[in-house]
Amino acid sequence: MAAIAPVVSDLVDFLNASPTAFHAVDEAKRRLKAAGFLQLSEREEWAGLEPGRKYFFTRNHSTIVAFAIGTKYVAGNGFHIIGAHTDSPCLKLKPVSKITKGGYLEVGVQTYGGGLWYTWFDRDLTVAGRVIVREKKDGAVSYAHKLVRVQEPVMRIPTLAIHLDRTISSEGLKINNQNHLVPVLATSVKNEMQKLVAENGPKESSESKNIKHHPLLLQLIAKEANCKPDEICDFELQLCDTQPSTVAGAMKEFIFSGRLDNLCMSFCSLKALIESTSSEESLVHESGVRMVALFDHEEVGSDSAQGAGSPAMLDALSRITGSFNSSNSRLLEKAIQRSFLVSADMAHALHPNYMDKHEENHQPKLHGGLVIKHNANQRYATNAVTAFIFREIAERHNLPIQDFVVRNDMACGSTIGPILASGVGIRTLDIGAPQLSMHSIREMCAVDDIKHSYEHFKAYFEEFTELDSKVRVDC
Repeated sequence: MAAIAPVVSDLVDFLNASPTAFHAVDEAKRRLKAAGFLQLSEREEWAGLEPGRKYFFTRNHSTIVAFAIGTKYVAGNGFHIIGAHTDSPCLKLKPVSKITKGGYLEVGVQTYGGGLWYTWFDRDLTVAGRVIVREKKDGAVSYAHKLVRVQEPVMRIPTLAIHLDRTISSEGLKINNQNHLVPVLATSVKNEMQKLVAENGPKESSESKNIKHHPLLLQLIAKEANCKPDEICDFELQLCDTQPSTVAGAMKEFIFSGRLDNLCMSFCSLKALIESTSSEESLVHESGVRMVALFDHEEVGSDSAQGAGSPAMLDALSRITGSFNSSNSRLLEKAIQRSFLVSADMAHALHPNYMDKHEENHQPKLHGGLVIKHNANQRYATNAVTAFIFREIAERHNLPIQDFVVRNDMACGSTIGPILASGVGIRTLDIGAPQLSMHSIREMCAVDDIKHSYEHFKAYFEEFTELDSKVRVDC
């Protein structure tokens, strides 16, 4: 049995550190800073950008854009980008989450994205996300943004016993998302007993006045945020599976994990950028800008201030170009036409039990390498030119590559690719590593495809400038 490749172990660590988009961005920040990338603020001027240097910025702490400027870069040169997303389908807490019924304390949640919600039943769940905390120091009040994650399982969505639902075998599981998808936090009787113990013990200096959420839940969150419950001003929290990501299978060939869509592509692109710019010589011959953009809200359409539908990427391209030449406003348009975007989002591998769901000549396999996604109706942004460039890189490095097109009698999903291609005007390719169980609470992919994806992305960053100079289209 082959040893686990370091890049695979690194991905598992990244997944386990990233239960939410906020945590994924935080982990990406940590890795970028360790690799010498400097943090920028969108609220400040970027006048001091320099060739040969590496930078990043975040938006809403759920989207992150990192870039490395080639030593030979001049304003008007192209950007070589990989775009992915940090969010995954999940259950997010409602603004008023406090529910008490039938002797139980429950937590109201809303569905985010198109999840396979039946997979969330009977899982050991917890909460994670961000909180806004009121802080006082020397009489002054400020408000801090803190990430929280309760490590132990504290909630569960129990299924109904078959004895009380005799039609489930013949008619299947029928879920009402409003009535049935409600996690149990505690029983009312245990909660009341705990309150009696607390009343007879040492008095807390402050009690939470928040009536929107169960005090028990706020206590758990406050403990993680290292604050008092009444210092929590607001939060964005979601449910998370407590089972860690792992390398598994009889041959240790799979990764079992939540959020592979799309933290797998986020990780591979980020690692490729870091490793392709790790030495002092990495950018010496580079005339372009290597960039990774990891967006939030792809699963719900990307229409937000931090989604791919926002001006975030165009703002970045404009500010970088302008920092090297602010006198010529037409250089950005020139730069965009010299640029290239790889939209990296996980792909559907052939399922052995549902083989009829794939078109006969387009059946991506696990271990088969990155999948180029095609759609004549522009649900994917791939065309012959963009596909050729990525395929040529694969051929140079003996990397496997696959193709996918959806059946004509099935609807086709989409990605950030068409959004950015139409919004920015940039040449775009849609690709992704193959996986099974997409949008389940527990997904799976192959370890070989992690290595293939990372190597393919790294080669793209290192060789695109030279390869693109040989491609003639609009001449």
